[in-house]
Amino acid sequence: MKEGIYTLANDAVYDQLVALLNSIEANAGSDIPVCVIAYNNQLDKVRLEVANRQNVTLLEDTALFQRWEDFSYQVWKTHPNALQVWQEQGITSKFYRVGENHRYCAFDPDSPFERFIYLDADTLVMNSLDFIFKQLEESDFVVYDFQYKDPGHIYNIESSILFQVFDDVKIKSEIFCSGFYASKQNMFPQERRDWLISQLAAGEAEVLYLRAPNQSVLNYMRMRSDLSIHNFALTLPATQKTGNSVTSSHFTNSDNILYDKGTRLTYLHYIGVSSKLIKKVCAGENLDFPYRDIFLHYRYLHEPENCPKFTTLPKPYNQPPNLATKILRKLKLTP
Repeated sequence: MKEGIYTLANDAVYDQLVALLNSIEANAGSDIPVCVIAYNNQLDKVRLEVANRQNVTLLEDTALFQRWEDFSYQVWKTHPNALQVWQEQGITSKFYRVGENHRYCAFDPDSPFERFIYLDADTLVMNSLDFIFKQLEESDFVVYDFQYKDPGHIYNIESSILFQVFDDVKIKSEIFCSGFYASKQNMFPQERRDWLISQLAAGEAEVLYLRAPNQSVLNYMRMRSDLSIHNFALTLPATQKTGNSVTSSHFTNSDNILYDKGTRLTYLHYIGVSSKLIKKVCAGENLDFPYRDIFLHYRYLHEPENCPKFTTLPKPYNQPPNLATKILRKLKLTP
């Protein structure tokens, strides 16, 4: 059975992509196949990077993308006002964040991997991922995060029918962040996709959350299909589980590996750290962000001579926190 890792990228997140690929190589294994799914056509730097790596490929299958873009468009056409809201916000594409839906290609029977882990590009792998792949022998989905503490960033919690569509207990225990998850090919064949759209069209679409459309739809697809899920954040003993977000300030660094109260992290997600900020820092601007030295270590792992050299204290970057960061800080989504 062919296993591998997917991520989604274009040139806007080139520095994050390089850091992610280097962290996989250093901490999970240089022999793990990685497939970069094209977010859009801005790929000049990405193509060059992929060409220089033996275990990395680039997926640019427009026919495959179109299949899942069409599905996503059908999903959002069932929503009472999503397309209108996005149009009023100046979004000229068919729907919000079209490129993010390309990650659904991992579920397609024509995709490269039978079992896979998906990682957002703004992630660093800190440990072996073997236990994630192993759990896929028992579960349809495998995750490791604390998103269940924040259902309001997955579903429209003001919907009057939300708890009719999904049991309250499931909402509080089964939702997950779409930045890290594992699953398998063919979880959503055409017949199931058609059925999901029919349920949304029957009125369930109002439970979807418009500000994180891909994340909301993916959770809906899994929960409505009643596919099994295993969240290590809920099953690991307290002494073994760790956080995974840069909004947690208590991680300690040992040899460029982060630890949470002595336990090694599986991954670190730079949620809320913009690609524009990363680009400025990599260009030599001395701006601060959480765990910056760790990021720069992996970004320049194979070219340390090109790593920016800072001799003064970094300037705080006064970027207004996005909604995800505000929620994480407020709810302290760490163990």
